[in-house]
Amino acid sequence: MRVIAIDGPAGSGKSTVARALAERIGLRYLDTGAMYRAVAFAALRRGVDPADEPLVAEIARTFELSLHTDGTVFVDTVDATIEIRGPEVTRAVSTVAANSIVREEMRERQRRFAAKHHGAVMEGRDIGTVVFPDAELKVYLDAAPDVRAARRSKEVTDLSYETVAADLARRDALDQGRSDSPLVVADGALVIDTTGLTVEQIIEHVANALEAGSTAS
Repeated sequence: MRVIAIDGPAGSGKSTVARALAERIGLRYLDTGAMYRAVAFAALRRGVDPADEPLVAEIARTFELSLHTDGTVFVDTVDATIEIRGPEVTRAVSTVAANSIVREEMRERQRRFAAKHHGAVMEGRDIGTVVFPDAELKVYLDAAPDVRAARRSKEVTDLSYETVAADLARRDALDQGRSDSPLVVADGALVIDTTGLTVEQIIEHVANALEAGSTAS
């Protein structure tokens, strides 16, 4: 089973790079951040406070989640593709992701996904450190905060750059400071600063590292 783990903060380029790399090397792509967003969406839709750990944990255990190759996300048979990227879910997702039982459930779903598809290019915040510490290649993408905010503000056109930048800073603090699997660089990870790089250049860096690893083995 081939697993390529790509971690890093929001706006570092993880999703774009992971999706393109998966297509290039013939593996399925999994956006694990979408999974945590789906839990947050399910909680909000049911009127559950994202900070209510027991209730949110129960939702994570029991809700139906379908992630499709075209990027659509269904939560309990409802198409939530757009809603999970909205501001309400974005504000709630770090709180949901800090819930240890939610993380445990999502990790198991992620491992089942990789086993079912004989591997995956998987991106998130704890893939190389916790979910697949023995991944064939571990990558950590990062970029300057202003660059990450500019990238993300292009995706969420209904919010100002200042609002997006403040939200990214808040999420960075929560993701890096949580007690359960905080966002850190995995041992042995290839660290790439994507600030001044194109997507194609980043993919070449990763592909070259994969090739070097295959040659070495």
